[in-house]
Amino acid sequence: MRGPALVVRLAALSGFLAVAFGAFAAHGAKDARAAELLHTGSLYQMTHALAVFGWLALRKSGGRADVTVPALFLAGAVLFSGSLYALAFGAPHILGLVTPFGGLCFLAGWLLLAWRAGTIRDGA
Repeated sequence: MRGPALVVRLAALSGFLAVAFGAFAAHGAKDARAAELLHTGSLYQMTHALAVFGWLALRKSGGRADVTVPALFLAGAVLFSGSLYALAFGAPHILGLVTPFGGLCFLAGWLLLAWRAGTIRDGA
């Protein structure tokens, strides 16, 4: 399995994890700060799992769409959301230094998606 099929599977797994952590935030978190971290992580993770499908639409419409955009979104989910999840479960606060790098991945992915959207052919 390569290319788009792998990307879609990873995005689907990311969406699954976002729902699972979001549900845990709502029903299982022991304190308000942990629930807030889990909620924020799951919101960003789900948003970017779905954003991968924007990349897929770009690819289907004939635009330039290598795997850089979904790789940035999925790396952002691991770094940003993953660090928030870890903090919610008691990881050392130093791990919070990773979170902004995930945010930068998200930002870079959105900019690259917008730029690559300019390669869509009219009438596609």
